[in-house]
Amino acid sequence: MDHERIAVLAHEKFPDRAKTALGVLRYGDQDVRAVLDRDRAGDSVSDHVPDVADAPIVASFDEAHAAAEGALDALYIGIAPIGGGFDESWRSDVEAAIEAGCDVVSGLHYFLNEDEELAALAAERGVELVDVREPADDLTVATGASGDVDADVLLTVGTDCSVGKMTASLEIVAAARERGIDAAFVPTGQTGIMIAGWGNPIDRVVSDFTAGAVEEMLVEVGDDHDLLVVEGQGSIVHPAYSAVTCGILHGSMADGLVLCHAAGREVVHGYESFDLPPLADYVDLYEDLAAPVREASVVAGAVNTKDVADDDAAAEAVAAFADETGVPATDPVRHGADAVVDAALDAGLGAGDAADADSEVAGEGAAE
Repeated sequence: MDHERIAVLAHEKFPDRAKTALGVLRYGDQDVRAVLDRDRAGDSVSDHVPDVADAPIVASFDEAHAAAEGALDALYIGIAPIGGGFDESWRSDVEAAIEAGCDVVSGLHYFLNEDEELAALAAERGVELVDVREPADDLTVATGASGDVDADVLLTVGTDCSVGKMTASLEIVAAARERGIDAAFVPTGQTGIMIAGWGNPIDRVVSDFTAGAVEEMLVEVGDDHDLLVVEGQGSIVHPAYSAVTCGILHGSMADGLVLCHAAGREVVHGYESFDLPPLADYVDLYEDLAAPVREASVVAGAVNTKDVADDDAAAEAVAAFADETGVPATDPVRHGADAVVDAALDAGLGAGDAADADSEVAGEGAAE
C-alpha cells in the first residue's frame, strides 16, 4: 500500500515550535510532500532539520498542492499550541485543502468537525475531517487489568512537559526491536496517535476515565508483545498537566519508568515562575506515587540535548543527569537508546520467553 501523501501546516512555528510536524516527519510513515510555514517559505526542510526526508517549505496549501503536482491525500495540522486552539489564519489553508479533495487531520482541542463551515465544506467535497484528540465514546474507569497483561510495561515520565517523552518512547521501541525484542509503542498524545495511527488522546479524556483509557490500550495489545513503551504526558510537578501524568502512571501500572529531561531546563515550560525541583527528587516522586497501585522503579534517564550544540557538553549533561539521579542515562536521539534498553533488561523487563529460559538454565546450576 502506498504511503499517505501529505502536507503539514506549521505556520510561523517550524521547526522548533512545531513538535507535531517534527514528530510526523521523523517517525511517521507518511510521505510528506510539503511543509506550510509562511515565515520559512522558499526554504527546504533539510535547511532546518537534517535527519528527515526533505520537502519544500511553502507559504500556502495552494503552493503545496502545486509543488506536489496535485498528488496530496491530506493536510496535517502540525502545531500543538498550549490550549490546543485553532488559529484563524490557518482557515484559508484548511479550506483550500478541503476544496482540493484532501482530508484534514488535526490534533487540536478545537474539533474541526464542530466547525460548521469546515464540516459543511468537507461534507460537500466528500472528504474527512479527522480530530485525533476526540476520545472514543465507550471509555470507562480502570479495573486494574493493566497489571495482568503478558507484556512488561515501560513508561516515560518527565521533569516537565515538552522534554521529549514521545521521542524517547519511539527511540526506545526502535532500539529494542533492533535487539530482537518484540516491543510496541503505546501513544497517548495527538502526535503519537498521528504517527502510530491509533491510540487514546489522554489529555482529552474525562478525568475519571484517564487511567481506564490507558488500560484499554494495554489490554488491546499487551498480550501480543514482550515490551510495551507507553508515551507519558506532562509532569507530576506541572501546575496544569499533573493530573494527566498521574492518570497515565496509575492506568499503565508500569513495571519500570524512564525519566525524561531537557538539558538546561530549570523552570516549567510556559509557567516560568515555577522552578523545577532537583533531578533526584523526581525519582522519589514518581516511585512513591506509583507504589500504591504498582511498584515501579526509575530504571533509566533520557536527556534531550538538542539545544546543546557541543557534543562534549551534551555528553557532560547526560553524565551529570545520571550522577544526580543514580540511573543510567542517554540522549536517545544523539547517542541512541541502547542504554535504556540495557537498563530495562537488567531490571528484568522486555526479555519475554528469553527471561524464562534464562531462569530455567540458572536453576539447573549453569556456571557463568
